[in-house]
Amino acid sequence: MTDRTSTAADTDRLPPVLPGVAAAAVAALPPRLHRRLDATVERLTGVPVGRVDGGVSVDCGPEALVTLTPGTGGAVTDPGQARCSCLLAPRCLHRTAVLVACPVADPAAHPDPARTAAPSTSDSPGATTRRPGRAGKPAAGRAGQSTASTKAQQAAARALWRAAAAVLAAGAPAAGAVPQAELLRAAHGARLAGLPRAESAALRAVRGLRAHRGRQTGHRLAELVEVLHDLLYVAGRLAAGDPDPALIGVLRRAYQPDGTLEVYGVCREPVISATGYAGVVTHLVAADGRQLSFGDVKPGGPDRARDCARAVTEMGAVAVNHAVLARGGLRITGTTVSPDGRLGAGKGVRATPVPGTDWSSGPLAELFARPLAEVVTAQLAADDPEDPVRAGTALVGCDLMVVGAVGDQLLARELAPAAGAGGDRTPVPDGPVIRLVPVNSHPMLAHVTNLRRLASWPGLRIRVVGRLDPDRASTLHPLAVGPVPGAGSTLRLPTEWHGRADLGYDEIQGGHLPPRDPAAMTEPVLAVGADAVAESPLWRVRRLVELAVSGGRRAVAEAARGEGGGLAGPLRRAGFATAATVAAALADESDRRGRDAFGRLTDPDPDRYAWTWLATTAHLAATERELIRSSWTAPPVG
Repeated sequence: MTDRTSTAADTDRLPPVLPGVAAAAVAALPPRLHRRLDATVERLTGVPVGRVDGGVSVDCGPEALVTLTPGTGGAVTDPGQARCSCLLAPRCLHRTAVLVACPVADPAAHPDPARTAAPSTSDSPGATTRRPGRAGKPAAGRAGQSTASTKAQQAAARALWRAAAAVLAAGAPAAGAVPQAELLRAAHGARLAGLPRAESAALRAVRGLRAHRGRQTGHRLAELVEVLHDLLYVAGRLAAGDPDPALIGVLRRAYQPDGTLEVYGVCREPVISATGYAGVVTHLVAADGRQLSFGDVKPGGPDRARDCARAVTEMGAVAVNHAVLARGGLRITGTTVSPDGRLGAGKGVRATPVPGTDWSSGPLAELFARPLAEVVTAQLAADDPEDPVRAGTALVGCDLMVVGAVGDQLLARELAPAAGAGGDRTPVPDGPVIRLVPVNSHPMLAHVTNLRRLASWPGLRIRVVGRLDPDRASTLHPLAVGPVPGAGSTLRLPTEWHGRADLGYDEIQGGHLPPRDPAAMTEPVLAVGADAVAESPLWRVRRLVELAVSGGRRAVAEAARGEGGGLAGPLRRAGFATAATVAAALADESDRRGRDAFGRLTDPDPDRYAWTWLATTAHLAATERELIRSSWTAPPVG
């Protein structure tokens, strides 16, 4: 029976759908209905979603009730699980529009039942599985075994390239349901061919296009640019027969068994997402050095994030207190871990508390074992957007000296390694001024207040755990702070805090700071040099690259004509000669039009334009990455 209770429809109420199911529905739709598909999908946002036995229903009009009955995993994995009551079903506009409106399911979490008995894609050359949370490149294959892509893989990569190049030429506004379905079809083909990295990039591109077209809160155009760049880069090289196994990628599964695991708490991080989720994530380090996490993030707002400071979450048969886990440890049996290092909490998991360890001993000490410049170089070198060791994802630890503040940003310098016994360490000579920016500035959280308290004591030595900002020069997002071992001018935290303060939850008081000693305090720094990335003329290239995605080929051509000679000149004068060359090439290619045998203008093949855009985007990313890397090794000029 249908539940009369219903709510305004949005994709949060609809179950996820496997890419192959949605793509097949669009392919089966008569071409005369393609133009009406996007408008129909948009109208569904105001249609109520009702509950039926085993699924949901969407009323699409008179005698057109679409019913979705997901499988046991909660996703629509078979075309038969989507039915419409109209006479044209299953090749009807109603059923197709509802399937397109559903979120894209992750094939790793919701495998296709038709392929469960088929050979694993790990049999494909170069495709390997990654141990969850473990960094590293895919193996190069067994000794004497070629890792060159097969003909099937090259064909799948060419299909991905064609679909992505068509989306790029049209631009996000024109990349509606039909172009997205081509990407989903190509992604399904990549999965069948054993190309997990290409498949993942295609699915992220579809999600990004939907977020951009739907103007979703929290969506960033730069993220969509990065995803399309990765998709075209991987597909283009694979289609050309490049044997690099990193292009094939690793098989990412939702959660994999990991046996017995001993983990130690690093800190807690409150989470307030733009999509309506909130909670807490406790960051952990395993005895073997892997960075893991255990979270409690559910639908909610800032109140939930604040109240989760001492939240208790079930891990199997054990109730885990996040405040205790962040300063303690667990020995876990029957562990399951996701590719990005999240611990599972299934019924088979058993956990036993073990004594925690401070930041200066055991596996946690490895966070502070390397200089920041070395860590930054390694994290920026990770080119896979889903690599858990890339900048902005992995944790980093460092010892800093507070030197001042600018607005809500705390300014600090990295401390040099200890040269002898005792005494306060001095900053690295000629080291950069590091910006510590709040992870979240919401007033219900303590990030901003704590950073301001620390900034009131110039010369204070602090140990910091945080994440690098991969888009800004010498910028760190701190999650927790603690005292520097052996330092006099450092924090004096309560014993029950176990030598660390979670900046989002624990409030640092005046009594936690050392007594004010004019001899130990330094003159505060009230300004910082120019951001090498923000102040460079590379913004002109960035604007062109993003316009290509947000407006399409013709928008780039019109903007370039309006810019005239003002595009390349400032870049060349600033020393970015190659950036000027590739930007000018993109502008020229966007305006190139061919003629047919009768002299009429024709739309050029999108391949050449896609390669030109890819070259421009790749050079821009590499240049910005190098500017960010160099900002951690030298003081800013200005």
